[in-house]
Amino acid sequence: MRHNIRIIYLFIYNLLQFCGHSWIFSNMTVRFFSFGEVALADTFYSIGVVMSFCQLLSVLELCHILDGIENSWLLPRVLQVLERNVLLFVVIASQEEVQSKYIVCVLFYLWSMLDLLKYPYDLLSLISTPFYTIAWIRHTLCIPLYPLAILAEVVTIYQSLPYFETLGTFSFELTFPVPLFIHFTYVLQFYMPVLAIGGGIHVSNLLLERSQHLGDYNKEKKNN
Repeated sequence: MRHNIRIIYLFIYNLLQFCGHSWIFSNMTVRFFSFGEVALADTFYSIGVVMSFCQLLSVLELCHILDGIENSWLLPRVLQVLERNVLLFVVIASQEEVQSKYIVCVLFYLWSMLDLLKYPYDLLSLISTPFYTIAWIRHTLCIPLYPLAILAEVVTIYQSLPYFETLGTFSFELTFPVPLFIHFTYVLQFYMPVLAIGGGIHVSNLLLERSQHLGDYNKEKKNN
């Protein structure tokens, strides 16, 4: 009974994420072909609420791994969830000028494409073993897409630096043990190479997962 409840819960969770990112991707595509460049600048205002919901919901995936109901590596998932939520809620949502940048549209496209590879595959895995072609697409296409998403995240942070510097958002002063003013732009500049390193770790994990999953399919073919 408990196993069945977990399966139903994971099915509902993956279905919600799939529906959310399908709506995001289709909405962005329709708006782009309907309104052109205007839609690019208006991406956050039209998509931001649903994207925020999906990214906040993804925090549950850490609980899935810790609870053992999902078999995956914790560190790469922590890095992915953390980097997206920091970028979305700290960098983009806090700076109205950044929200209208074209790079936000590119970033949202890449995030939705990655998740449209992940969640349908996870849904099928709960029902039955997905076909080899589906597994190959899921574990292969995400490898070039993920570094592009990391690059878009770094560019977004870089373009936000002048606004954080001008407005002083999230900058603060320490009084103990010595008086020290912390510019948030310095924190972001330090975070950019950390983001790249975390992306490298996650790509390595994606390559390992691809080797393991596709290797299992090849073993089954040989046995049959």
